[in-house]
Amino acid sequence: MSIFSKKQPKSKNENKKIKEATKEIEEKNEEKEVKQSTEKERAVTLNNKNILLIKHPQVTEKSQLAREFRQYVFNVTREANKSEIKKAIEQIYNVNVEKVRMINVPAKKRRAGHSVGKKSGYKKAIITLKEGQQIEVIPQK
Repeated sequence: MSIFSKKQPKSKNENKKIKEATKEIEEKNEEKEVKQSTEKERAVTLNNKNILLIKHPQVTEKSQLAREFRQYVFNVTREANKSEIKKAIEQIYNVNVEKVRMINVPAKKRRAGHSVGKKSGYKKAIITLKEGQQIEVIPQK
């Protein structure tokens, strides 16, 4: 003789209301799942390789003039290629890259008196962004 053994019969209106409420909750949950899946697709996690590919932005007078044309200059590792740089910039700065150009700056000989040395070369990437996008390389106050 327990209290919970028998369920009380509900009216038809109550059953309809319960069904409608559960449908609404299910629809909301489905919408949330769709939103979360698209956000997960957009937000690609940064892996260490992408972060390490880009050393730093190159801030010179010439690179600042190139900003008018949506172009930004970065020093990158020697092993990096265009597709890797494009993915890294898109992930780090959350922008759309239109084009990547790579320049291999060769090493140069330098003299200091009798001794001859070498200034190491480097690789730089010129990134062109799509229309209406920009990167804040130098933070403005």
